Amino acid sequence: MSKKKRSRKYLFVTGGVMSGVGKGVASSSIGMLLQSRGFKVTALKIDPYINVDAGTMNPTEHGEVFVLRDGDECDQDMGNYERFLDVNLSQINYMTTGRVYQEVIRKERNLGYKGKNVEVVPDIPKEVIRRIKKAADEADADITIIEIGGTIGEYQNVIFVEAARMMHLENPEDVGFVMVSYLPIPSKVGEMKTKPTQTASRTLNGIGVQADIIIARSDVALDKKRKEKIATFCNIKPDHVISAPDADSIYDVPVNFEKDNLSNIVCGVLNVKPKNEKAELTKWKGLVRKSKNGKKEVNIAVVGKYFDSGDFVLSDVYISVLEAIKYSAYKNGAVPKIHYVNSKNIEDGTLSVSSLKDYDGILVPGGFGETGIEGIIDVIKYARENKIPYFGICYGMQLMVIEYARHVAKLSGAHTAEINPDAKHVVIDIMPEQKELMKNKNYGGTMRLGSYPAVLKRGTIARKAYGVMEIEERHRHRFEVNPEYIARLQEAGLVFSGTSPDHRLMEIAELPKEEHPFFVGVQFHPEFQARPLSPHPVFSEFVKASLK
Repeated sequence: MSKKKRSRKYLFVTGGVMSGVGKGVASSSIGMLLQSRGFKVTALKIDPYINVDAGTMNPTEHGEVFVLRDGDECDQDMGNYERFLDVNLSQINYMTTGRVYQEVIRKERNLGYKGKNVEVVPDIPKEVIRRIKKAADEADADITIIEIGGTIGEYQNVIFVEAARMMHLENPEDVGFVMVSYLPIPSKVGEMKTKPTQTASRTLNGIGVQADIIIARSDVALDKKRKEKIATFCNIKPDHVISAPDADSIYDVPVNFEKDNLSNIVCGVLNVKPKNEKAELTKWKGLVRKSKNGKKEVNIAVVGKYFDSGDFVLSDVYISVLEAIKYSAYKNGAVPKIHYVNSKNIEDGTLSVSSLKDYDGILVPGGFGETGIEGIIDVIKYARENKIPYFGICYGMQLMVIEYARHVAKLSGAHTAEINPDAKHVVIDIMPEQKELMKNKNYGGTMRLGSYPAVLKRGTIARKAYGVMEIEERHRHRFEVNPEYIARLQEAGLVFSGTSPDHRLMEIAELPKEEHPFFVGVQFHPEFQARPLSPHPVFSEFVKASLK
């Protein structure tokens, strides 16, 4: 007798009322809770954009571009999934409208539809379903969580909701729906309003989908009356209305969800029996305690140029960096105080570089372009001369090398080819294999992307931090330290403590500990591999140095 194939389960997470209320964190938290009950879980993010991936999107428009191990450039929510679930995801876990249409058109051009009419419905939803099932199969997942970007009622995400409806129609016991909705409290009214959520629920119903669970986001916890009202008008059980008030940190969210018995409710919706009687959250609760009980503060200045979004600060541009700082601060028993410093303000003199003396450490994250970089170089010089711990990531390392070349190696006018290809000393240059692509203005997906190995030099800060000779880190860049200047920079005292295995590419630069407490730049993006329960070692060394 053949063994019965187990059915995979799928949980779709949609947004109601407005975007940006935490679907990604909610999806990640649900996934982590289901993991703690003994299920194997994977997650997908669907972005309703024509863009094939997030690689060419301006960070001030869409937030951070998160890079997966296989080099896929995707939405920042993918970072939340990896951090909460402690897994490495791949390209199949990220989907855009552009990516779906691109595949359907490719298939049609190759006679994959055997001459039949190719239509938006059902062919586009069928491709969406194929991708979802492929991701589940590749992960061998018991439960797959699919976050549909945007808000219910938007034209852009209709095809994805239609795919979800079709999957539920085919196997209703294997597919469930969660709607994350916002309940406003107008300041002049002073009462929590459920009507927007009711409207969102009816809109979802109009597309043929009934939410099984509603996660109600608001400033404060829902009272019994609002839960009952939502249940009545949205046609769900009162205990399936989950209160999600603002929390001190996103790491409180799974713990708060479980207070409302969410993992059991999801198991009931999906008709599955958990292996573990209760959610095992001991380590996670320990993380939450550490985040609140630090005995000392560490003040870190993050100096970037993508903070401005109108009159607001857009910290999401550097979300993985900010979270990585937090994890390492918690590990070191400290409360992180992260301050955003706009390099453009230093460059134009609005903010004095000497104001940085008040910070325990300075970090410059990745970026590109000319705006604000002379301000960053001034910051790096100040940190080096005043022995303030400095950590440069990607562009932050490249600008660190430029600063050192100008002021220590005496290479006047040293610059990067990205800004001034005609500079007297181009100490940062484009990778040779990318020059032809750039010449033809073929920018999309042309960078050095994904995970690459590096070897570490004995007796260095980097080697001590990692504790191993060879590492793998994720990259996203086109420019490198120019090999023609490596010897001159080394003679001037700069140590290249990490290189590619063939020693052609400089991966880590630093100053010896006896010269500076922590002056380190990395060409890669270590923040993408930092996890709440496994802080990144270089971030941890940086925070430790900043606490002294």
